Amino acid sequence: MQNLFQNTEVAYDLKKTSQIRKSIFLFSLITKKILVKILSAVTLFFLKLGFPIKWILKATIYEQFCGGVSISECSDIIKRMKKKNVFSILDYSIESLQNEKDFDNAFEKKLTIIKLSQENDMPFSVFKPTSLGSYELFQKKSSKKILNDKEKTNWFNIEKRFDRIFQYAKKMKVKILVDAEEYEVQNAIDELVLKMMKKYNVGNEAYIYNTVQLYRWDRINYLKKLISDRGDFRLGFKLVRGAYMEKERQLAKENDYQSPICKSKEETDNNFNKALRFLFNNIKGVDIFVASHNEESNYLVLDMMGKYSLKNDSNNIWFCQLYGMGDNITFNLSKKGYNVAKILPFGPVKNLIPYLIRRAQENSSVGGQTNRELKYLKKELIRRNS
Repeated sequence: MQNLFQNTEVAYDLKKTSQIRKSIFLFSLITKKILVKILSAVTLFFLKLGFPIKWILKATIYEQFCGGVSISECSDIIKRMKKKNVFSILDYSIESLQNEKDFDNAFEKKLTIIKLSQENDMPFSVFKPTSLGSYELFQKKSSKKILNDKEKTNWFNIEKRFDRIFQYAKKMKVKILVDAEEYEVQNAIDELVLKMMKKYNVGNEAYIYNTVQLYRWDRINYLKKLISDRGDFRLGFKLVRGAYMEKERQLAKENDYQSPICKSKEETDNNFNKALRFLFNNIKGVDIFVASHNEESNYLVLDMMGKYSLKNDSNNIWFCQLYGMGDNITFNLSKKGYNVAKILPFGPVKNLIPYLIRRAQENSSVGGQTNRELKYLKKELIRRNS
């Protein structure tokens, strides 16, 4: 099994040679951290001034990491991946919404995506909590500050949107992955998601998965507490390393509190694998969604599934990678019959700029992972040219 992810012919079967060359070019740029910082700043500056650069972004980094502007633009990608037994998870990635009308519109969009997911045999949907309510309100709620009357009303609206999404998703038999966000808003998200789990995760499977960022050193204790306190409902966890590392460290420094982030990549990796072992050791009543591009962690999941005699297609274990990354993991797992999905962001180019910048920064920070992407892409290009 330790060579499972080496097969590049399987990994890139859906990619044209021209697409592989473009991916090599993009990942080569992303490995240069200084260049990523400069290009990110320049992109935001040009967009602010109204320069027509969206077409450049769409033809390069957007095309690498996103499915399309609309759901219809994503349909070809969805169908082609489905033929390889890889499910798509549509992610309408809109950030920085500010008013109740925007939150209501985002809520309606989530319901539409859930319906489309059900109609197209996509078992999961995903949403970002602060797309349904003010970031500042989540922040205030997380810090246990007293809300004024208007804030209480707005928080009630947030809870109502959450509840209606989960109610509809369960009716449609579509499972929901709730994104993790920054440390300063996560407590409120955790509490609200747990409240909804108790209501909707009854029976033999979880319909709600909370995302646990394992680059946070305190998350193992969070998992242990939930496992020890759980009642007559299932716990669903999506495990990730995390996407806000540089921002979190900067916020901690600016606001003079202890950084919630592990001190090193090695510590984060150990934390992630420790969480995996802990959840498998308490697998009864737990559904696990492993969202990782790390080969060692994915091999560990395979080992743990073998240890507990879980079938490859066991319904409570899923693997996932982001669209545009980790194809050597995704498609080699799917070929062996494991449950695998790709997160497929879609939406207008300008709305996805924060997401795309995060992807670039995350890849420049985790150089080893990006170099691995390059290694496999180059290996496949050589194979095709030989």
